[in-house]
Amino acid sequence: MAIHSAGVNPPAEFALWNLGFRPFYLLGSIFAALSIALWIGQYAGYLPFAYLRSPASHGSEMLFGYTTAIVAGFLFTAVRNWTGQPTPTGATLMGLAVLWIAGRILAATPYEPAAIGVNAAFPVAVAAAIAIPLIRSGNRRNYFFVALVAALALAALAVHLSRFGVLPWPERASVQLGLDIVMFIMAVMGGRVIPMFTNNGIPGTQAQRNPILEKLCLGGILALIVADVLLVPSMLIAGLASALAIAHAARLALWQPWRTLRTPLVWILHAGYAWIVVHLTLRAFAALALVPELIAVHALTIGGIGGLTIGMMTRTARGHTGRPLLADRRDIVCYGLVLIAAVVRVFGPLAWPNAYLPTVIAAGVCWSAAFTLYAVAYWPLLTRTRPDGKPG
Repeated sequence: MAIHSAGVNPPAEFALWNLGFRPFYLLGSIFAALSIALWIGQYAGYLPFAYLRSPASHGSEMLFGYTTAIVAGFLFTAVRNWTGQPTPTGATLMGLAVLWIAGRILAATPYEPAAIGVNAAFPVAVAAAIAIPLIRSGNRRNYFFVALVAALALAALAVHLSRFGVLPWPERASVQLGLDIVMFIMAVMGGRVIPMFTNNGIPGTQAQRNPILEKLCLGGILALIVADVLLVPSMLIAGLASALAIAHAARLALWQPWRTLRTPLVWILHAGYAWIVVHLTLRAFAALALVPELIAVHALTIGGIGGLTIGMMTRTARGHTGRPLLADRRDIVCYGLVLIAAVVRVFGPLAWPNAYLPTVIAAGVCWSAAFTLYAVAYWPLLTRTRPDGKPG
């Protein structure tokens, strides 16, 4: 064991492959910034080439590219904590990163059959990687995460099969199924960590969980997944989404979000979760043809997924690299840019229908700026060993 003089930190070493959150948070943030910048350039007619085939392809990439990368990084790190068992590191982790990168490259090429295999293989590989430590430790409480990540593989496969006309529903319906699965993952993890982080980070707060309400919120999302698979009539979707919006708003209220306003590392998680309520409300309106469907989708993707992931990416990166659990100015700017992107993309077209393209561009610029800033700010933390010398 190396012995270091008192008060002298060991020299920083390259540590990108030491734990799952490191490469996937870094790769995910770089991809989030670059992919949206390219897509906005294509959508606005500024690119001399087509980056992606269609809006559905853009949605698929942000779901099975960006979101799945962050889920993988989070679960590799969380499962190690839950079980005390190792999750992928070193060459194995590097191989998973290469597989993910291959999916992003192939998605932007004409070689879609290869992209199908890679985009379905990555979630399967992640599911297998977390299944091993969970089974070894007998951690049955978290077995369902294996099934959820595997379900993302099926959703990714469904998107491609829909594109080829193999499945009897449109590509957007398969993307919606993937979004429902991610929303369920966020609802489960949000229910576990947001009340805990709130109580731990803000003394005197009494964020609570109601067992009956928990079952209604999570069971309701599962019912929505089934409804989307069965392509039930829009009126049923509207009713279910409305009921879920009320249930999740009540759940969030029990966590006392108004107590978090002076603690950015906590309020961003509440803000991200609040966008799930907005999404469900707008999804009910969209089912009744009162607002465009894409408005509801972007409430979940930019506000919900964007808000919760940027919040968890800053908090867990700080915690697992031995830094203080306090958001600095760059973190707060990242939070603000993501939330501004959500507000502009969701409510801009409703308020100014004639300015649709400018609102799309403005939202994309804010999103890309947020994740560019994250990648630059957290590059040193994610690629270097902890200053306290601990593993991870």
